[in-house]
Amino acid sequence: MALHQRSISLPSRPISKVEEEVHSIEACISSPSLTIEAISDGLRRIGGIYNNIEEIMCLPSNQVCSPQQRKLLDAEMECSLELLDLCNTMNEVFTELKAIVQDLQMSLRKGDDAIVQAKIQSYIRLLKKSKKHSKKTAKKVVSDKEDCKMVKLLSKAREITTSLVDSTLCLLSKQIAMPKSSLISKAFQKKNLVMCNEEQLQALECCIADLEAGAGLLFRRLVQSRVTLLNILSS
Repeated sequence: MALHQRSISLPSRPISKVEEEVHSIEACISSPSLTIEAISDGLRRIGGIYNNIEEIMCLPSNQVCSPQQRKLLDAEMECSLELLDLCNTMNEVFTELKAIVQDLQMSLRKGDDAIVQAKIQSYIRLLKKSKKHSKKTAKKVVSDKEDCKMVKLLSKAREITTSLVDSTLCLLSKQIAMPKSSLISKAFQKKNLVMCNEEQLQALECCIADLEAGAGLLFRRLVQSRVTLLNILSS
């Protein structure tokens, strides 16, 4: 009997730890002083959350049995596609931004910003598209079904992931697209600040690389989570 009780109570401990981590990430990204470094860390941490949720879903005691649970998980399956699309769009932003930074570094040396300005407009359009996509995904309701904690975790993780993406896009837009405070504006204000601006741009390149690494990890975790959900719903 003791063994039976242990098998039932065991899954509640990892679920509790995952819930704590989820709340910790949520508190971090809601900070008014959120930085790109914090977002990079958040992307890696939410990737770890999806890994933990997958482990929980695979526990025998958490196997889906009721029609209501299957319906909820099936809805999360559909939402996972939107998250994957959102991650792909975010990677497009990173690629475009890296190209702008590289062109800006070259234009600082040559004193020609025409190419950069054209790419900035393309980047701004991409940001608007990404933000619109992010808002659409955020509108999905987070489940409050107490009888399916897996769904609650998945929907909460989705909510935080969408918030992270939105925060990423907002911070990157400030770095590049804001008229007065952006790196681009500063870069062309005074030519004797070229060295300083190059250092700033190099730092931004490193930040983008960190964001890409975090987003790449998250994307792989989302794919694996979707595969696990598909297997559960097919069983």
